[in-house]
Amino acid sequence: MTATDTHRAIDAVWRIESPRLIAGLARIVRDVGVAEDLAQDALVAALEQWPRSGVPDNPGAWLMATAKHRAIDHFRRNTRLERKHEELGRENVIQKIGAREVRAGEDQMKDLEASFDDDVGDDLLRLMFVACHPLLSTEARVALTLRLLGGLATDEIARAFLVPEPTIAQRIVRAKRTLAEARVPFEVPRSEELAGRLSSVLAVIYLVFNEGYSATAGDDWMRPSLCEEALRLGRVLAELAPQEPEVHGLVALMEIQASRSRARIGPSGEPILLNDQNRAHWDQLLIRRGLAALERAEKLRAEKLGARTRRAEKLREETPDAKTLGIAQGPYALQAAIAACHARARTPDETAWPRIAMLYDSLAQLTPSPVVELNRAVAVAMAFGPAEGLKLVDALISARSLENYHLLPSVRGDFLFKLNRYDEARAEFERAASLTRNTRERELLLERAAACMRNSTIAN
Repeated sequence: MTATDTHRAIDAVWRIESPRLIAGLARIVRDVGVAEDLAQDALVAALEQWPRSGVPDNPGAWLMATAKHRAIDHFRRNTRLERKHEELGRENVIQKIGAREVRAGEDQMKDLEASFDDDVGDDLLRLMFVACHPLLSTEARVALTLRLLGGLATDEIARAFLVPEPTIAQRIVRAKRTLAEARVPFEVPRSEELAGRLSSVLAVIYLVFNEGYSATAGDDWMRPSLCEEALRLGRVLAELAPQEPEVHGLVALMEIQASRSRARIGPSGEPILLNDQNRAHWDQLLIRRGLAALERAEKLRAEKLGARTRRAEKLREETPDAKTLGIAQGPYALQAAIAACHARARTPDETAWPRIAMLYDSLAQLTPSPVVELNRAVAVAMAFGPAEGLKLVDALISARSLENYHLLPSVRGDFLFKLNRYDEARAEFERAASLTRNTRERELLLERAAACMRNSTIAN
């Protein structure tokens, strides 16, 4: 194996093993910053030794063993420093290591060495909750999660989100400092805190997925690597928290959405909208996985809510309406159910738009927002005609949060086009194009504006 091949192997191993490595170290040192430094030391050792000795049979175990020795050396250095302070007459000096105050003695060193051999258990789950702690801004949570759990380098994260590398580096440094100063415990939250903290973790994973699925800015319509990373994190979380219905709901949503990836982009990278996609290119394996995850989410929710929910589910099957549709589902499971309606339709005409509209009614009740209402308007338009959708969209024009949201004029333009109001539609598409920061999306919107001009000319 050449040195280049070895370095590629090391990169692959690091991407796979670094989350578990950092999580195991953080369990011991109680500081994600120190844990990451120790893991990086192990990586440096691998870069130095593996080109000469070859990649070991169990590279993950090699990295963990190396990091373990680095951690023990780290603690021993601080032990010696404490003893020197004590010899100088300083009383009860405690050396701070990150967020954990440690009085290191010989007995503690034995406990420390033994603790590395403990079952890691929920280490990755704990690390997820720490990286997505509510103390941090959303941007910091995303950067730290991709760094610690995704194994992405700072420059990779910066490229993915089109942000300068120093900005991402600062976010990560500040996030680790904030966690250390707040002495955030390295643990899975107690039951009374779990729901709120879990929603933060799910929101970060979904934000990463959405940025990959529909890039906010740049020249590419999609960033598949971010979708793949979010899916991987979601699947890991589903294994670590198998009894949480919304975890499976999010995984279901991402699996089904990701199934369309190949069909969403044309030969030149241009976007292809849902109704124009070749459904033969949808990934059926991902669809099956998504539908299975959705079934799991609904079953878990029903079990948690008990017999009352099961009766409501039966009622939903017999006479579905907005209230019963949402009773046994959370927001991610509801969105996955919407995606499942598309996945089950062999052609656009077979799509169950009335059911999708009812699901959006439930989602709007559960998590009301102008964006949900905009999506509901699309479903209503598809189910009952563009004039009905236009009424709902017009009611959203005054929403301040959508003032610069390019999809509002884009959707309104689509409804106006279908109503043969071409000049008005063109103005909406041009406004949408001026608001988006994605090059491919801008081109698509301008093409639609040009189509409005052609149709207007023909009509006149």
